[in-house]
Amino acid sequence: MSTENALLTILVEKIKNDTIVLPTLPAIALKVRRAADDPNVNLNAMGDIIGQDPSLSARIIKISNSAYLGRTIKVTSVSQAVTRIGLSQIKNISTALAMEQLFVSKNELVKNYIRKMWDQTIESLSYAVATLQFYSKSKQKHLNLDTLTLASLVHNIGVLPILTEAERHEEVFANPTFLNTAIIKLSGRIGGKIMRQWDFDEQFIVVAEKWRDMSFQTTEVSFIDFVRLGAALSGVFDSQKDAVLKICLEKKIIEDTSLFDSPEFIEARTSAKAVFA
Repeated sequence: MSTENALLTILVEKIKNDTIVLPTLPAIALKVRRAADDPNVNLNAMGDIIGQDPSLSARIIKISNSAYLGRTIKVTSVSQAVTRIGLSQIKNISTALAMEQLFVSKNELVKNYIRKMWDQTIESLSYAVATLQFYSKSKQKHLNLDTLTLASLVHNIGVLPILTEAERHEEVFANPTFLNTAIIKLSGRIGGKIMRQWDFDEQFIVVAEKWRDMSFQTTEVSFIDFVRLGAALSGVFDSQKDAVLKICLEKKIIEDTSLFDSPEFIEARTSAKAVFA
């Protein structure tokens, strides 16, 4: 059996037997999410929790001052940033900002692949977030920007265990076509498992599990529409780009594809990317 087929067989068996090693949510993100679910938590307590992580603290302050939130008055402390963002948003935003911690590896080949994947994810996110901002303005409908941000970051999370397993078979990295085939076939199922293990809401499970499956469609406009659009426009889901654009036009998520070339859209997309730079 070839190395490629052996790896695919191993992955399928591990998924079937529920023995595949799934990534764990970064500790600080877990603390924030648990605190946010506590009905007795307040802004000061949340600020103290975030303050335990210098990196997250700095990024929370950065995002609270960014065009992402449309703010102009600068804040300089975690407590001010948490107050500005609010408890209802801090759970998803903090998780999103901590996600980059998962996209690491000590193996040089895997590290390069994961870095490329992270860059593609941010590119996808920027298109999705910018599109939602324009959709919300024109349709006067509300889908949470922070929820879409997190959904965009975790939509391809199922790739990480595949790369971890592939790390034991470095030969497969010489054949990107095979690796991409394994990802397309299995990452959705694995992504759904990760979201369930992390106890994420159903909307995140659906995105991670179904975004590649164009036979799955929602009647109403939903987060998966924006995630697919972002992935298609960034080249990750390029084979389905025309189909994705057609659905977005039919659902009136966009009025015309010329939106993506407008200076306003490009500025919104650049601002979204800057949050994770």
